[in-house]
Amino acid sequence: MDEKTLPAQHQDRQPGLEHEMNPQPIYLANDYRPAGKLAGKVAIVTGGDSGIGRAVAVHYALEGAQVALVYLNEDEDARETLAQVTRHGSQAIALAGDVAQAEFCQRIVAEVIAKWGRLDILVNNAGEQHPETDLQEMDEAQWKRTFRTNIFAMFQLTKVALAHLQAGSSIINTSSVTAYKGNPMLLDYSSTKGAITSFTRSLAINLAPKGIRVNGVAPGPIWTPLIPSTFSADKVAKFGADTPMGRPGQPAEVAPAYVYLASRDASYVTGQMLHINGGSVVNG
Repeated sequence: MDEKTLPAQHQDRQPGLEHEMNPQPIYLANDYRPAGKLAGKVAIVTGGDSGIGRAVAVHYALEGAQVALVYLNEDEDARETLAQVTRHGSQAIALAGDVAQAEFCQRIVAEVIAKWGRLDILVNNAGEQHPETDLQEMDEAQWKRTFRTNIFAMFQLTKVALAHLQAGSSIINTSSVTAYKGNPMLLDYSSTKGAITSFTRSLAINLAPKGIRVNGVAPGPIWTPLIPSTFSADKVAKFGADTPMGRPGQPAEVAPAYVYLASRDASYVTGQMLHINGGSVVNG
């Protein structure tokens, strides 16, 4: 049986670049029908230049939200996302920097409040991963860096954002199927995703009295720039083949979950993880 799902490819830099991927990820389905679910809202989306972040930003714009795109240094991808958000009728800003730095997190929120005067939705989506099969060979600096980007940044940005979030606001954190199944090649990444899941559940209980909902999405294999920039060309060619659906998911198949969790449709949903993973049952 041919298990290939994608053309073999690899990118030598992280974070990866969406405009160099083949095929291009699908960030918006042709049959998506917006319904103004986020009209008048203001959202911050980290990792918003590409992949799941781009798809979320575009869907939020379609639903009526103003969007602040936060990204590291992928300027070309960020410009395309910004253009797509504004093309769909929303205002948007793009902010480049490292969310692992507390000072940058403070600047993100300050610029959003200066422009729109409010903040309603925080999507903590930025992340990185580095394969390593032998824990004894793993560099401590890599372990710390992955934790700083993937979970410390959530703590730092959420802490600043909370000063402006009101009852009815929503925080959505991106976890991963690796938090539930583990991954022998992604020891540090999987560990951070487990921490994100616990952070989400605990913060949801903590903020429930204030009317602020906290949820997460745990994607499975989704075709984003993180994939060709992490794995070898041979592994990329078989990406997603081991799911029950036998293929990787597209960012457009994940983003509607972020719309749901941010909207009034999820008014009685907090502390939960939505599993969008092509059929893997993880019972979490």
